[in-house]
Amino acid sequence: MKETQSTLIRGFHILEKIVKADKPLSSVYLAEELDLPKQTVHRIAQQLEEEGLLQRELDGKRFTAGPRLRSLARDTLKNSSINVHRYTILKELSDEIGETCNLTILDGYEILYLERVETNWPYRIHLPVGTHYPLHCTASGKLFLSDMKPTARKRLLKSMSLTRETAQTITDIDQLETHLAKIAEDGVGMDSGEFLDDMVALAVPVIDNDNRVAFTVAVHAPSTRKTPEELRQYLPLLRRAAQRLAVAEFGITDE
Repeated sequence: MKETQSTLIRGFHILEKIVKADKPLSSVYLAEELDLPKQTVHRIAQQLEEEGLLQRELDGKRFTAGPRLRSLARDTLKNSSINVHRYTILKELSDEIGETCNLTILDGYEILYLERVETNWPYRIHLPVGTHYPLHCTASGKLFLSDMKPTARKRLLKSMSLTRETAQTITDIDQLETHLAKIAEDGVGMDSGEFLDDMVALAVPVIDNDNRVAFTVAVHAPSTRKTPEELRQYLPLLRRAAQRLAVAEFGITDE
């Protein structure tokens, strides 16, 4: 890394490395990766920690994204002045399908509803924007889990509380891992009454420049109106919407 780079730019590169990693990183590792003196990385990381942008693991040696950095990321994604295209794409999708559609992101041990367009049906399930829901029993949550590297996922699952929301909720880690392997192969997340008894949902990924799941586009409906098989007929529409979002968010095309 160039010696002329400012502390601000070096700090940005440290944050960038940490948020893109699937595990906590040490100052020693960061120094090697960024070709910077260990003392420099340690000093900058300590300053970032003091500002809440980084936080240390229990071992005191490795860093992850801090609460202020996570909050900044959420606020950026939710900023209405830069996400008009999301609502437009979801609105068109919801109108085509005739059911509620949403956009979610991964937020710690949960998914966060980032955008949502409600159906006009009198009977609908209300899950507001800005609320959090479990990973292990939602279509979007399981899609995020299936995209993680096995070691990172296992570590996360062991630290989570796999609450039984309904009789259909999978609470055994081994069974959930088997289920997630099928989702990874299919590229589609499905919830068949695992989060709410009377709800079915289907989710597809929005892929970023690192070929990872950045968002999910999902549709859900009361099970009295749609079956899981009936929702699958909308997969081409969901995938088209996901591709449009990938273009709008990351400039990614099919080429």
